Amino acid sequence: MKTIWAPWRIEYLMSEKNAECIFCEKPKENKDRENLIVYRGETGFIIMNRYPYSNGHLMAVPYRHTREFEELSDRERLELMNLVVKCLEILKVFKPDGFNIGMNLGRAAGAGIDDHIHFHVVPRWSGDTNFMPVIGDIKVMPEYLDDTYLQLTEQLKT
Repeated sequence: MKTIWAPWRIEYLMSEKNAECIFCEKPKENKDRENLIVYRGETGFIIMNRYPYSNGHLMAVPYRHTREFEELSDRERLELMNLVVKCLEILKVFKPDGFNIGMNLGRAAGAGIDDHIHFHVVPRWSGDTNFMPVIGDIKVMPEYLDDTYLQLTEQLKT
């Protein structure tokens, strides 16, 4: 059996889980590269998923802390959808064959962070799901997060 190393995952597995909301705290820190924030808007921002489903997995997040989509103002909802579109635009640097876009509202719906709504935008490629997740319970990431961050932020400059 072959071993595929993913040493960056140990940081998450061994870290103390913070009770604070990362979607509220990370934008306050002004450490965008370290926190993987690729874009800031007026009422929301785009952040890379530190534990992505696939390379370039982004999230569009309102600054306002709420678990209820309907609590957002029209302005916040409009910008949130515009941030999803911006995700699509900048992810084209990777030439994906498609995208998964979704929001999980509530823990039962699959939300890992269920008290602060956010959209997931996941680039997909034909054949990107192979036997590894099914048989080996392994996910293969072809690029380090920092390299992906640099490509995405360079794409925003064009």
